[in-house]
Amino acid sequence: MAGAMAAFVLAVAAGGLWWHLRPVEAEAAAEEPLPIPPVPPRIAEGEAYDKCLAMLNTDPSGAIAFAEAWNGGGEGAAHCRALSEIALGEPDRGAELLDKLAAASKAAPAARAMVFGQAGQAWIMAGAPDRAYASATRALALSPEEPDLLIERAVAGSGLEHYDGAAEDLTRALEVDARRVDALVLRAAAWRQLGKLDEAQDDIDRAFAQDSENPDALLERGILRQLRGDPAGARRDWQRAMELSPDTATGDLAQQNLALLEAGPERR
Repeated sequence: MAGAMAAFVLAVAAGGLWWHLRPVEAEAAAEEPLPIPPVPPRIAEGEAYDKCLAMLNTDPSGAIAFAEAWNGGGEGAAHCRALSEIALGEPDRGAELLDKLAAASKAAPAARAMVFGQAGQAWIMAGAPDRAYASATRALALSPEEPDLLIERAVAGSGLEHYDGAAEDLTRALEVDARRVDALVLRAAAWRQLGKLDEAQDDIDRAFAQDSENPDALLERGILRQLRGDPAGARRDWQRAMELSPDTATGDLAQQNLALLEAGPERR
């Protein structure tokens, strides 16, 4: 799921280096990909809808103007308007509009679930994990076996420190699609927050079996190695994560962890 990994932040506790899920800050959220609808499902069809969506990344102000002037645009215009608000740095306003649209829409359940899911992503961007959790839950009521929605709710739940529930959602997502490396890494972090380091290590090992150069898996494995008294291994993992993912949230977190490690216990 796009943005899930960027929802991790660094914290220092109990003499070790820890990271956990929380909503991204506004500055970081602005760098996240806009949750543009997949094809299918979509809330509407037509050339005008396509034109409005195409403007989101290049001219969101123009997309709002287009949506407002679109006579008879209905749900398509409302959807584009909501996404435009997110693109303009107003994720809370966009999320409100998306929630209202999904609740009132006459579209198919899969399309409504997609819009609720986008609302959840926007609430995470706005720093409101409780609202994100509620939106994701409504989405899952319509599409209960969708891995992206399960992962999204897990991110929101972890932002509320509901790590047991996050692990359950991620387990369900992996039952649907065992290839989701992002779900494995997120579940490893949830297990670690619950003090279940063996389970966390098992998930990280599974993630590496599928993608040995995954920056987020390297970041999490480094933390597990640090907790288990292997600072040299942690250093290697974080350095590699920085090499593979420079100028990203993952790379920045690896750099912060490495700096704390080099500073020594008295600086943590």
